[in-house]
Amino acid sequence: MALRLVQVNFKARDDSALGRFWAEALGWSVSSEGPGVTNVEPVDFAWPDPSAVCVDVVTVPDPETVRYRAHLDLATTSAAHKAELVARPLELGATPADVGQGDVPWTVLADPEGNVFCVLEPRPIYQDTGPIATVVVNCTDPRAMARFWGEATDWTLDEVNDDHARLRSAKGVGPYLELLRTTNEETVWNRVHLDLMPYPGDDQAAEVARLRALGATDADVGQGDVPWVCLADPEGNEFCVLTPG
Repeated sequence: MALRLVQVNFKARDDSALGRFWAEALGWSVSSEGPGVTNVEPVDFAWPDPSAVCVDVVTVPDPETVRYRAHLDLATTSAAHKAELVARPLELGATPADVGQGDVPWTVLADPEGNVFCVLEPRPIYQDTGPIATVVVNCTDPRAMARFWGEATDWTLDEVNDDHARLRSAKGVGPYLELLRTTNEETVWNRVHLDLMPYPGDDQAAEVARLRALGATDADVGQGDVPWVCLADPEGNEFCVLTPG
């Protein structure tokens, strides 16, 4: 049994507006599965597929109370492409962000609802990921987190040390999941978490039980009676296990 990382979920005041921002920033398309939900994915994409981790934007009554430690890093292929990928979100309503990064080669921005993301300088490792280079989750122990997420998903470990761990789909496509060590108290919290999905024919309840055995705990985010299950990883980062698909 294994799970797939299929999307990142943004909690928002206005799912439609924030979804349009991310679609235009990434060059993707938007759709909706119902009121209050905007799906952002590559054009003509057959979801789910490991070649992309999609974006699901959901309107909630009070998004300011949601405090997650995940963000997106966007990939660029050249200096000109990086300049373009910084300029486009700014034109769409993003703003420069200072998270204490200092003098670094990447650019830190915040989307129109304040969620921080980074536009990276060209890096060879991210040349084939698509527009999202990596989904970054801050943590205190990347090695322990790599063990959990490596067993929780069907993604394979690409690199691990005391400062970060990097995983990717076993098929070698799509973005990476990066577990980044942070030593200081969090000063910027986003409203982004991970959504995982069992394979068709697998049992959601069995997968949830397996995750609990790996160290996950139940999480109550006010979700009520829903078909997905909310859990938290060993460092308290919340994520959802969707129904098989």
